[in-house]
Amino acid sequence: MDKIEKNLFLLYEFAVNRAGVGIHAVDKSGRTVIYNDKMKAIEGFELEEVGDRSILELFNFDHEESTLLKVLQSGVEQLNIKQTYWNRNGNEITTINDTYPVFHHEELIGAVEISRDVTALEKFVLHPLRKNSSPVTFTQIIAASEEMKTVISTAQKASSTKLPVLLIGESGTGKDLIAESIHNELSPTNGPFYTLYCNRSDAALIEKLDEDLNMSEAFTLFCERIDLLSISLQQNLYTFLKNSVQPSHQFIASIGDDPVELIAKGVLLKDLYYFFASFTIRVSPLRKRKEDIMPFIDSYFARRKERFGSSLEAVTPEVEKLFLRYDWPGNMRELEFLLDEVSSLATTEAVITYDMLPLHFRLKSDADKPTQAVDFIVQPEKELLPLDRYLKEAEEYYLQKAMKLHDENITKTAQALGMSRQNLQYRLRKLKNRS
Repeated sequence: MDKIEKNLFLLYEFAVNRAGVGIHAVDKSGRTVIYNDKMKAIEGFELEEVGDRSILELFNFDHEESTLLKVLQSGVEQLNIKQTYWNRNGNEITTINDTYPVFHHEELIGAVEISRDVTALEKFVLHPLRKNSSPVTFTQIIAASEEMKTVISTAQKASSTKLPVLLIGESGTGKDLIAESIHNELSPTNGPFYTLYCNRSDAALIEKLDEDLNMSEAFTLFCERIDLLSISLQQNLYTFLKNSVQPSHQFIASIGDDPVELIAKGVLLKDLYYFFASFTIRVSPLRKRKEDIMPFIDSYFARRKERFGSSLEAVTPEVEKLFLRYDWPGNMRELEFLLDEVSSLATTEAVITYDMLPLHFRLKSDADKPTQAVDFIVQPEKELLPLDRYLKEAEEYYLQKAMKLHDENITKTAQALGMSRQNLQYRLRKLKNRS
């Protein structure tokens, strides 16, 4: 590459990475060749993680097919397509995509997708987005542990003062349920419940908030994870809130870590913290209040039976012991998702047994029962797993065995498996995140 070509490449790279939209280009086989910084922010991948993987391996598309795949198959552009899917971090994201086929001498050589992230704007709603149809109240929150009893008692006091409230806790601990319970405890009732899902990539977020809220009405505004906003957007939010304080307005926010540490790291605006700090409520992770696990499971079974007529009503002592030993890094949300996964595959069973637990959970939660190759043999007497789940669990088993065979050496294992070191490192990080 001569100097002129190198300069042109640097200019191209600079322009692509500073574009305000995500850019993802693939060749005709679906392999990534361009993946800019904005797309990394939207989807959570790095270029080296996607370079030798097809788009079907990267994402779990729900009701929509990949627009890149459609264009590769048809050669016809797809414009202004809204797409919702799960990124690598397990977060639901929504984009508006324009996808174009790329031809050279009338031969299709790939496709380019331009994505506008509208996740946070889509999630700004005028009513609570909840799984259950009935409003959430304190009576529905499981509080067998002393920690949760204190949380509910403090939250009830906060609802009687109508002062701003700050909820502190890890993801999945139920901060959103506590916020909605505070709203529903207010007397008199406080009109609509608004949720602002904070996302650092949406510069228009606070502007939209200012446009959509009717300041003359009574309402509750829950700002979920304000620490995920950029500092400049936190400043905009603080200015908006400070100018919006009225007796009929209840403001609640949540953060994911200790506020002193977040302020010291420069990711939480001190003024915004002080605005919400009138009532500070810390929600302990599930691993520190395991007394709540079994009562939550009992409540889950009762709700599912009422809504769907499910026959499940208990877990075996073996499963209970496993649940109480496990640390639940995803907290109550992880437990609920696990129960959803098991329940969706159950038919007439009344009790969840060890064999009904998904293999990926058994792999990371029970060192006493290591997975063996026989678990992946298709047997007539065993119910078949969904293909996607089977492949993911088989991948986990295979990679772990391959790493052990090569003394945990990344380079040797990658060579043996015929993949790049970056791809293997990505897959191993994904396994670590699951655990």
